[in-house]
Formats: sequence, structure tokens, C-alpha cells
Amino acid sequence: MNVKSVMVGVMAVALLAVAGCSQKGPATAAIAAAESALAPMKDNAAKYLPDELKSVESALAALKDSAAKGDYKTVVANAPAVNTSIDTLNTHVAGKIVEAQNATAQWSRYATDVPNMVQALQSRVDTLSAGKGLPKGMDKAAFAAVKTGLESLKTDWAAAAAAFQGGNAIDAVEQGRAAKAKGEELLKQLGMTKA
Repeated sequence: MNVKSVMVGVMAVALLAVAGCSQKGPATAAIAAAESALAPMKDNAAKYLPDELKSVESALAALKDSAAKGDYKTVVANAPAVNTSIDTLNTHVAGKIVEAQNATAQWSRYATDVPNMVQALQSRVDTLSAGKGLPKGMDKAAFAAVKTGLESLKTDWAAAAAAFQGGNAIDAVEQGRAAKAKGEELLKQLGMTKA
């Protein structure tokens, strides 16, 4: 190997090092910007969209890993996609927050209607169980199914109330809606009007 080849090799390595160093600042800034953009929404994202958050955090971790290895070019190249993912997550989280606010407003209707329905159903089941006869067209097996349905309704309602108390108004309203529909069906089977 001649001196000229060695010098060309040394210069190439030096140029690559300089090019890598020139990318270090933008790479570091890109990671810092991504972390800053993610931080304010992280708690709400964890609450409403944990899978999307995990995906974004994985992409950010990959950027950090590339930076730790000195591969700043990859960081700079991939940072825009990570930022787009963060922006998308932010938009989705904002939508979930609005959905949760709407669900919280709807909850009061279920919190009144379903317990009243459960109480009316329980009263009717207790009366019929005391030997007052069954509604027209209902046999003992159908009445037993209604009693089982009532117990299931109570369980479903307890889960809905627990979800709301746990701060998950969206799931609570979905469960409350399903419980109300189940209760209305039981009322119908017993020949009752809405509670």
C-alpha cells in the first residue's frame, strides 16, 4: 500500500467524522424536540391510547439508540416520521379527551336511569317470587332467566360504575348503555313499562 492510498483513506475517514459531527447537532435537537412534543400529552395518551403511545415511544427509543451509536444521519432521516407520529398521537388524544368530556356529560343519565331500572326490576321479581303469579305468557323457566338476567344486569352496572369512578368515562358510558338496553329488555319480558 502506498502513502497516497493511506492518505486518501485517512482523509475519507476524517471527512466522514466531520460529516457525522455536523449531523450531531441536528440529531440531538430532533430528539429533544420529539421528547418535548410528546411530554405534555404522555399521561393522557397512556390513559386513552396506550398502544399508540407505545409505538411512538418505540420509534423515539430507536432514534435515541441510533444517536447513542453515533449514527446521526439515521436520526436526522427518521426524525420527521417520528414527529408525524407524535402529531398524529396528539390529534387522537385530543379527540379522546373530547369524547371523554362528552361521555362524562352523558353519564348522569345512566347513573339515574339504570339504578332506577334495577330497583324496579328487583321489586317486581321479589313480588313475583313471593308467589303472586307470573306475567301472562311467562313460565317458570322464562322467569328464572329473567332473574339470572337481573343479576347479570347488576354485575354489568357495577362494572360501569367502577369504570366511571376509575376515570374512564368512555368505557363507563358504553357499559351503561349496554346495561340500560339489557334492563329495558328485562322490563319488557316482565310486561313492565320503563322504570
